[in-house]
Amino acid sequence: MAKKSNGRHKLAIYPGTFDPITRGHVSLVQRAVHLFDHLIVAVSKNAGKSPLFSWKQRYEMARDSLAGTPKVEVIQFDGLLAELAKKLRAKVIVRGLRAVSDFEFEFQMALMNRKMAREVETVFLMPSLSWVYLSSTIVKDVAMNGGDINTLVPPPVLVAMEKKIRRGKGK
Repeated sequence: MAKKSNGRHKLAIYPGTFDPITRGHVSLVQRAVHLFDHLIVAVSKNAGKSPLFSWKQRYEMARDSLAGTPKVEVIQFDGLLAELAKKLRAKVIVRGLRAVSDFEFEFQMALMNRKMAREVETVFLMPSLSWVYLSSTIVKDVAMNGGDINTLVPPPVLVAMEKKIRRGKGK
């Protein structure tokens, strides 16, 4: 599992619905692995949302998109993130902030996670400027309306989106 570095546990969790995972998510993973010994990308079931892709499909796209990325493991989880962090003995939750509009929600979630798991810190990372505008919602909207998402998503997601769109059009 995770290593210890300088006597400190450096396992982090990057949770999300990842519906689908985008190049922005991948960029954030690549930045986070430089900060931690091991990064777990945790694909949430998230019953509160109505995802385009099934939980299994989202997990598989994330796993395939991050295959070969050193120090990264992709898992599925259902339930409270604070409980997952305690179970895995992770000390850090990584979250991405694209704009000020993300901050309020992420801040509330970080405070709630801290209330439930005092030993777990939340670290916010900003995406690289080339991906600051990008979200899974935008990717889905562009794809469903015939736009080109080739540069916005990793190849496994592009294949899955093309299949989903063809099936949606009855082909």
